[in-house]
Amino acid sequence: MPTTSITLDETPLVLHLLRRADDALILGHRLSEWTGHAPTLEEELALANMALDLIGQARLLYAYAGSLAGHDEDQLAYLRDARAWRNCLLVELPNGDFAQTILRIVLFSAFMDPCWQATTRSADPTLAAIAAKAEKEVAYHLRHSAEWLIRLGDGTEESHRRAEAALDALWPYSGELFEADAADQAMIDAGIAPDPATLRGTWDATLADVLARATLARPGDTWMQTGGRTGRHTEHLGYLLADLQYLQRAYPGATW
Repeated sequence: MPTTSITLDETPLVLHLLRRADDALILGHRLSEWTGHAPTLEEELALANMALDLIGQARLLYAYAGSLAGHDEDQLAYLRDARAWRNCLLVELPNGDFAQTILRIVLFSAFMDPCWQATTRSADPTLAAIAAKAEKEVAYHLRHSAEWLIRLGDGTEESHRRAEAALDALWPYSGELFEADAADQAMIDAGIAPDPATLRGTWDATLADVLARATLARPGDTWMQTGGRTGRHTEHLGYLLADLQYLQRAYPGATW
């Protein structure tokens, strides 16, 4: 009898793969919500393509994690409860306005671009191959969103105000990108994953350049939100999963 939920043995490698895959799938889902609502047709296509890139990355990561944990990619995406998801809080927040969506892509991609670059040198050949594909896609996401943020920040008074408000709202969620626990340390020690702390300099430099060109003031040091990596999420993830997982939950085991 099909079940409507699964449990996993989260080894350090499986947990690492899930964290990367969950980030990608949830942000991809959020970007897909702009379909039919983006400010221009060209940008609607761009956001949809970025969503597809991220969902494709998630599929590769889930397939690998599933081969280690005894589940397929669909089960990992559709049959885990919210507490079992390992994405950072940044990606699950509602889209907000266009400026907030763009700012989130900048914050996330400025971290993931050097992260995937470093992961191409992973001691795990499967993960290194996934990283080689993902890095090219995320580099485009960063370039595209940074150009938009500069346009918004250095544009009209209204676009500048909205971009500044988005930066202030999302900044407290950026610190979680650089967290590392015992499972992460095991991956770092094994040469499988980069140490997030080593990526901060590149992230800071990227943001300093983009924010300066966008005439936006980087927020000062502040308390950072945390919890997503260990399954403590905002209320928004439950609503997102109710939409994402509805069909499989309503008809367990259904196939095309």
